[in-house]
Amino acid sequence: MSGGAEVKYAGPETLTVVTGGHSFLEGPRWHDGALYVSDFYTHRVLRIALGATGSAGPVETVAEIEGRPSGLGWDAEGRLLVVSMLDRTLYRVSGGVPEPVADLGALATGPCNDMLVDGQGRAYVGNFGGDGEADSPLVDAVLARVDPDGTVTAAADGLRFPNGVALTPGGTLLVAETYGARITAFDVAPDGALTGRRVWADLSRDGLAATARGMIATGAVLPDGIALDSEGALWVADAAGSGAVRVREGGEITERVGTGDLTAFSVALGGPDGRTLFLCASPRLFETDYPNDHRSAVLSRRVDVPA
Repeated sequence: MSGGAEVKYAGPETLTVVTGGHSFLEGPRWHDGALYVSDFYTHRVLRIALGATGSAGPVETVAEIEGRPSGLGWDAEGRLLVVSMLDRTLYRVSGGVPEPVADLGALATGPCNDMLVDGQGRAYVGNFGGDGEADSPLVDAVLARVDPDGTVTAAADGLRFPNGVALTPGGTLLVAETYGARITAFDVAPDGALTGRRVWADLSRDGLAATARGMIATGAVLPDGIALDSEGALWVADAAGSGAVRVREGGEITERVGTGDLTAFSVALGGPDGRTLFLCASPRLFETDYPNDHRSAVLSRRVDVPA
């Protein structure tokens, strides 16, 4: 929900197209002066250098993941980690070659999705819970933790489609529950265990529905990818189709960015000064054939508060 103050709005005309013509872009991360993204249906992880105007310079394929790449991160030694959705495996990329780190299949009851890797190299990985179809009953899911030695632990259960993950400097882990229409917070113990579960922001309207299509119909913000800024607010991609919103703890929405006919499914803050908001946008859920409809794009705009 929004608070009493006026919500700042920016329309799609304020966005720069960084790169387009992709199948379905997800998991954006700004790392070492470039943007990394996963392109689901071409099975590639891309590194995108930015030109002087903000559009893409060279776009390089840094890994090919046959099981469909999603969440990205880097381990404590700076090596790229990639979530493979369909085989529910976490890979490490070495010399462009993916090597399995951990099998998540014992915990992931649906395709795996977004991920956060912390400073110790621990990876927190979400999954769909169910099959992800529009009218299938929604199934609660487990957030998995993969330690640097490859050990897999159930970090939290009972989550409604755990998706984007962020970690505050104070040690609070924030998890976007897409079909719960909420951001859930946990305290992170020194060993990576999660405690103190609580609702950080409730974005729902009129209760929860039993299916993905039903949740879209509620009109709630359905948080997908998230990005934390230096004031402790989150930029939240809205999988229901309204673009992205900036949310404070408690649920106040302070800004909205519209993405027109496309849906923003993930966001990242980056650029040389951390003030570029990147949005991975694609045609709306359940309304197209993504493998053959390559309209997915990275969009960007300047924001006031940096990463």
